Amino acid sequence: MRKKILLILALCLCNLMLVQAQNSEPALRIDIPIDSIRLSDPFILADKNSSTYYMTGTGGKLWKSKDLRKWTGPYTVAQPDPKSWMGPNPMIWAAEIHHYNGKYYYFATFTNKAVRVGNNLERRASHILVSDKPDGPYVPMADPIYMPADKLTLDATLWTDTDGKSYMIYCHEWLQNDNGTIEKIELKPDFSGTVGEGKILFLASDSPWSREKEKDGKDRPNKVTDGPWLFRTKTGKLGMLWTSWIYDVYTQGVAYSQSGTLDGPWIQEKEPVNGPNFGHGMLFRTFDGKLLMSIHSHKSINNRTVRIPHLFEVDDSGDKITVGKAFK
Repeated sequence: MRKKILLILALCLCNLMLVQAQNSEPALRIDIPIDSIRLSDPFILADKNSSTYYMTGTGGKLWKSKDLRKWTGPYTVAQPDPKSWMGPNPMIWAAEIHHYNGKYYYFATFTNKAVRVGNNLERRASHILVSDKPDGPYVPMADPIYMPADKLTLDATLWTDTDGKSYMIYCHEWLQNDNGTIEKIELKPDFSGTVGEGKILFLASDSPWSREKEKDGKDRPNKVTDGPWLFRTKTGKLGMLWTSWIYDVYTQGVAYSQSGTLDGPWIQEKEPVNGPNFGHGMLFRTFDGKLLMSIHSHKSINNRTVRIPHLFEVDDSGDKITVGKAFK
């Protein structure tokens, strides 16, 4: 009996240690090259106030760097309300940090796997947290939701249009509508909630370059819209990076607004803006004025797909951007 009790206690102790290990913070890593970091949807904020680059993305962790070459992290910065619709441990996708009017805003996709909507799909939505500092902690604001509870949205970003109003730009999930969209919705002046309803900017099927197969074997545009990012060239042209697939290859394209506003119409470029196997890019300017694209690629390691962040130089001197050599 004594041996049995000791065995049970030992098993309980092992289980407790396993739970603690799963919930513990990952070990801090110092001076890590960017291509040694495993990260989807890498977003980089060049924060002039702290003279520091902050990189985040899917997973909700944060990395810091002074020179874009050596990074320290990962840090946990998001503190969503466990009593909210997100639940106690939401998945975090495609996080972005935007500095606006003295505050730092954390745009991200949160998924609650325990709640189902529509055709038994996990509840997933774009949402915003706020902080006084770039490295958080990021906490909830006034409105408990930004998007309708039954609408699957993802990959939100920020844009202030020519009307002076700020908008959340996001994707409506193709799993729900069978033809992914990129949409806009107006934000309250302090970003604490949204105003009105979303408006479609364009459809996945507008793409001339993406591809997938119909059941009869014919080609059609891919259904996926992913990773919108807006920019203006030095000539004032409004553009948008976004990502889809060419069959099984993740690929990024670009569209340009004919009106110079979010309302478009959006004219899709005929060819992808990057080579194959790169997607979910964004643009930022370094402290010395160089325009870079942060983007990730896919790689199979030991039969497991990992995503690796990369930096590329970008020329925006004309009406259209061109992606150049890798940043080193």
